[in-house]
Amino acid sequence: MNDKFKNKYRIETTRLKYWNYGNNGYYFITICTKDRIPYFGSVINGKVELSEIGKIALDELQKTPEIRKDMNVTLGEFIIMPNHIHCIIIIGENEYNKHYRDAMRGDNICGNVTQNNRRDATQNYRRDAMHGVSTINNTNNTNKFGPQSKNLPSIIRGFKSAVTKRAKIINPDFSWQPNYYEHIIRDEKSFKTISEYIINNPLKWNEDKYYER
Repeated sequence: MNDKFKNKYRIETTRLKYWNYGNNGYYFITICTKDRIPYFGSVINGKVELSEIGKIALDELQKTPEIRKDMNVTLGEFIIMPNHIHCIIIIGENEYNKHYRDAMRGDNICGNVTQNNRRDATQNYRRDAMHGVSTINNTNNTNKFGPQSKNLPSIIRGFKSAVTKRAKIINPDFSWQPNYYEHIIRDEKSFKTISEYIINNPLKWNEDKYYER
């Protein structure tokens, strides 16, 4: 993976502080297997040949929009690579992020928010959207803008858990890297660039940061 994507397009989730991950938006996600072990298959002549576990990962990923109907989730481009997954996850407007949208319009979050609080929330949102960071409070893992079971981390947790349960039947040693990486996509140019990167990932596998000889 080149430095452009390493340093600009992917930010480690645990470093983000001021973004509401339940908010509607486009998210570029990378999830790796533990120790970059190629559980998902191999790349042959620029094409991914999925293993049985790789097929499980593909199946569970494709199920995500149906499972998360209430969150209005859709998938952009995605690819299952031998030891990692790239995917664009799109969270649409839904009943769970309504409070956050209302706050940005100047409405009360819980019916009792002062004008100063609304102004601060709006300023934080605009500032942090520019830097691709988050509204989650890492100190106590709470977020006043909606239930934490209906956000991006919950989608990733559910996906990883479902794959793990099925994969361990085939290989008891299967495991994920604990964290994942993400970037908030903020404009059409970035969306197109990242989409092309995902599509072309198998063709440049030997140059990839996650390539293991």
